Amino acid sequence: MDASTPTPDDAASAATGPGSGCPVAEFGRLREQGPVVDFPGFGGDSGVLITRHDDVRAVLTDPRLRADASTVDGAQNALSDLLGKLGIPPELDWMKRSLLSLDGAEHTRLRKLVSRAFTVRRVNALRPRIETLTEGLLDDIAAVGAGGGPVDLVQAFAYPLPIAVICELVGVPEPDQPRWRELAELLTSPDPDRMPPVIHAVVEQIRVLVKARRSTPADDLMTVLVEVHDDGDRLTEDEMITMVFELVIAGFETTAHLISKSVQVLLTRPDQLAALRSESGLWPRAVHELIRTCGPIPTSLPRYAATDIEFGGVTVPAGSTVTAGILSANFDPEFTEDPDELDVRRETGHGERHLGFGQGAHYCLGAALARQEAEVALRGVFGRFPDLRLADPVTGPAPLGFARLPELPVLVASG
Repeated sequence: MDASTPTPDDAASAATGPGSGCPVAEFGRLREQGPVVDFPGFGGDSGVLITRHDDVRAVLTDPRLRADASTVDGAQNALSDLLGKLGIPPELDWMKRSLLSLDGAEHTRLRKLVSRAFTVRRVNALRPRIETLTEGLLDDIAAVGAGGGPVDLVQAFAYPLPIAVICELVGVPEPDQPRWRELAELLTSPDPDRMPPVIHAVVEQIRVLVKARRSTPADDLMTVLVEVHDDGDRLTEDEMITMVFELVIAGFETTAHLISKSVQVLLTRPDQLAALRSESGLWPRAVHELIRTCGPIPTSLPRYAATDIEFGGVTVPAGSTVTAGILSANFDPEFTEDPDELDVRRETGHGERHLGFGQGAHYCLGAALARQEAEVALRGVFGRFPDLRLADPVTGPAPLGFARLPELPVLVASG
């Protein structure tokens, strides 16, 4: 294969965070090296990274690139390796058969059933509750920060809000929510020893909730999943549990990182924040721009080439593990003008032009909910605290690109 070859450490650091520098610059360096570069992959096995926007879009939409490794001769299931490292118990192996790892008719069937839980009406109906949850967390922050000391916005706001929304969406009773918060913590700091008992406890809670919703429906996602059917076809209990876990995994950590990183980026770009304060109607457009520039998904999950496929004149052999460089694509200068600049007024065009939620058959099912949650959260925190600022001195704009912020100390009171 004729491809430029960064070292595995270079590619890994570009995919997992700031590394030795700005992640945008690191992915940009890979993009400049070629349309296809060697990439260590999620399980440490060899594979390739597709770097340029049009090719990345093709990876996400081409049916010759499969999400299910078992359907491709010679493919190594990198996703299975990743879930194993998280500590998913072997007896719950069926949890690995999620929408993210299926193709074709089986994927279409599940997505068609589950998508009814994410209608525009249902997502819009959640907004008042998300606003209430946001206001409650901001009340707590105001109380803690009233004395002039710093507040960690990651632990006080960016993490608690998404898990509270997920519990609200699913219909998890208040007494059961501590286990869900513990699961969310393990997703951010994996511990294979702690994971099995927590997962088993949450699975049992979901089974109890499924049984309860079959006898007593409520206005929540679990009720929708229990009741949804098409020509007599329903989700099995195991499929429902898998869908709920996928929602937690895909919807919690990603939203938490988007919120915290967006606050950091806007606080270090006063001109952009001033535009949002003066024109609140810019927020929906700004959220798209923040997803493009600060999106928490730097790469796609691995895909597997069912046949030889060409990208930018480079042939990727059948059986290869192929990863799409989402961050690289979103900053491709062939895709957008001045891609390295955050511009909250940037036109999104028809629909969304960035690839932060993926594309094609595996486009993020909860994209509308994620956008709404981020908008409510960011509107709320900047509207509530006009004097909000970083507690630690800064020398310039925070780097764009994916970064897991372990903390974000802020000052909310004037003075």
